[in-house]
Amino acid sequence: MAEARADHTATRLPNGKVLVAGGFSIKNGEPLASAELYDPATGTWSSTGNMIEARTGHTAVLLLDGKVLVMGGTTSAATLASAELYDPATGTWTATGGMAIPRHRHTATLLSDGRVLVAGGYAREADPEKTAEIYDPTTGSWAVTGGLNEFRIDHTATLLPNGMVLVAGGNRQNEWFASAELYDPAGGVWTLTGSMAEARAHQTATLLPDGSVLVAGGIVNTSLKVVASAERYDPSTGTWSPAGTITIARTIATVTPLANGMVLVAGGAANGSALGSTELYDPATGSWTAGPDMLTARQHNTATLLSDGRVLFAGGLTTIGDPLASAELYDPGGAS
Repeated sequence: MAEARADHTATRLPNGKVLVAGGFSIKNGEPLASAELYDPATGTWSSTGNMIEARTGHTAVLLLDGKVLVMGGTTSAATLASAELYDPATGTWTATGGMAIPRHRHTATLLSDGRVLVAGGYAREADPEKTAEIYDPTTGSWAVTGGLNEFRIDHTATLLPNGMVLVAGGNRQNEWFASAELYDPAGGVWTLTGSMAEARAHQTATLLPDGSVLVAGGIVNTSLKVVASAERYDPSTGTWSPAGTITIARTIATVTPLANGMVLVAGGAANGSALGSTELYDPATGSWTAGPDMLTARQHNTATLLSDGRVLFAGGLTTIGDPLASAELYDPGGAS
């Protein structure tokens, strides 16, 4: 990339290019407003319009009209409530309605009807939020919706085939959660569902082809223990079951469902070190196998599934916390 960055966002656009935005480029440095595009056809990066506000730790969602909504995050001095839209046709950003509550380390989920659900997170030194709100692209405005049952940061949120959103785990100060809850967009309410076997935060979560949700790794308690366990949520029963053990315990990893039905978990951190290892989960057998190592160990990076089935890894941090400008491709066909 033109700029080293970590804690940025990466979004695949309808034209197949990948938009990378924000993050920070110097160890413990100022957030970035810059954005750039990766073109898989040429394997090159090019600059695009800067965001209106520099931000890191934000979220980004591709809307149904092809624009990208970026929201929240932090500057060097404050947590942001602002949101903005990127238009791939013009390469420019425009302001849209701001959230009711500034937040980062939240989740953002595109709902089946095209609206966006934001849940949890916290405003710098403030307590984690139980609040949630909905962005309506047709009006460019936010509306507060039903609140979570638990205060949560560093949780996961997954859109289910039935249109509901599963939120799982997370933490609040020195408390880790095994609980999970479901958001019903029709009623705007959250209801508790079955709890995971293990309380965890900074885990990965992905929707599997059969409609279940795979959760793996993460941090489990105040000792910051990183775990290798995995669990699978069945929406038809509202319960969790064991899903094997990942080959290397990891947290802050990336997860990518591949076109062949397998799930790629890569990088992250364990025992104070960035990881370069990867692993593959086979939903049909429920087993994990080691994958090829990345060229560079990285954490706090992004992983984006490209239109041709390859996966783009970009940026992130080294073990000592230096942001990376490098990017690499994983090819499920065998090349890395």
